[in-house]
Amino acid sequence: MEIDTIPLETLAGQMSEQILPEAEQAAAAFKLFFTIVARLRAPDGCPWDLAQTPTSIRGNIIEEAYELAEAITENDSAHIKEENGDLYLLATMVGYMSQQEGRYHVADALREAARKLIRRHPHVFGDSTVDSPEQVVEQWNDIKERIEGRRKKDSLLDEVHRHLPPLEKAYKIQKKAAKAGFDWQKREDIWLKLAEEMEELKTAAGNAESAGADSAGAEPAVGMESAGAASSVRKAPIANPDALEEEFGDLLFTVINAARLYGVDPTIALHRSNEKFSRRFRHVEARMKASHLAMTPEHMTQMDAFWDEAKRAEDGARADNARRAEDSLRAQGTQPTEHAQPASRLDIPRSRP
Repeated sequence: MEIDTIPLETLAGQMSEQILPEAEQAAAAFKLFFTIVARLRAPDGCPWDLAQTPTSIRGNIIEEAYELAEAITENDSAHIKEENGDLYLLATMVGYMSQQEGRYHVADALREAARKLIRRHPHVFGDSTVDSPEQVVEQWNDIKERIEGRRKKDSLLDEVHRHLPPLEKAYKIQKKAAKAGFDWQKREDIWLKLAEEMEELKTAAGNAESAGADSAGAEPAVGMESAGAASSVRKAPIANPDALEEEFGDLLFTVINAARLYGVDPTIALHRSNEKFSRRFRHVEARMKASHLAMTPEHMTQMDAFWDEAKRAEDGARADNARRAEDSLRAQGTQPTEHAQPASRLDIPRSRP
C-alpha cells in the first residue's frame, strides 16, 4: 500500500486526537521554514546561501549535531530548541540544494524516510510482536537484509563505515565487538589495562627521548631562556617514531573503550572538553590583555590564576543553573529527580581481558 493512501488516523493510532493537531502545527511551521530556505537560495536571495553546496556545509552539519548533543547534555530547553532548529536548517538546505540539482525532491526524501519507519516498525504498524529494545534492533537488522536486500556483512566490523573519523570509528568498532560478546567481564578491569598502556607509552617515550637527546648533541646551556629550551626539547629527533605512535594509539583506543564501558560517548565528551578549554583560554586571553600582559611562558603564573578564575565562574554558573532548574520544577509541582541512566550505563557482562 502506498503511504499516501494510508489514513493519518490509522498511522497516528490511539493517540490520533493529540498527534494529528500537533502534526498540522508542525506542517505549517515547516511550510514557512521551507519557503524561507528556498527564498535564500533564489536569485534574489542571500549570496552566502547561494554559494553553498552539500559538500561545503558538511562540517557545519557535524558541528551543529555536536552543539545539539551538548545542549541535551546541559538539559537546557531553550538551547536545545535553538540547536534543534539549526540542525533542521542544515538538513533542509541539503534537501533543497539536491532538489535544485534535480537529484530528488525534499518531499520524496521525507516520504521515503516515512516508508522506512513504517517498514522497520512492523510491531507498531503491522502484526509483529517484540518485547524489548534488543528485539527491536534484531528485527530492524533482519528487515534490512531480508526485505530491503541489504547484503549481509562478512564481518560485524564491515558495518562500521571505513571513512568515519578515527575516534568515532574506534568507538563503533568496540561496540560491534562487544555485541558479539568480545568484551570485558568486569568494566573495572579497564583501569588495569589503562595503567598498562600508560606504562608502555611512558617506556616508549622515555626510550625515544633518550635516543633523541643523544642524537641532538649537547644539552642546552645553563640559563637558557625557558621557552627556547622547551622548544629545543620538542624539536629533538625521536627514535623509532612508529613505536611511539603505536603506543599513543593503543592508549587512546583504551581510553575510548573505558568511556564506552561507562556509557559515555567519547566524541561528545571530547567535544565538551574542547569547548570548555576554549572558553577558559579565551577568558585568560581577555584578562591578560586587560592586564597589559603578553601571553608568554614567563607569565604562566598569572595565566594560571586567570584560568582558575574562569573555572570558578563556570562552577558557580553551573550551580546557579541547577538551582534554577530545581526551583522551576518545584514551582510546577514536580520534585527534581535524577535522570534515568541508559541501559549502556548499567552493569554489563564483560569477557575481553
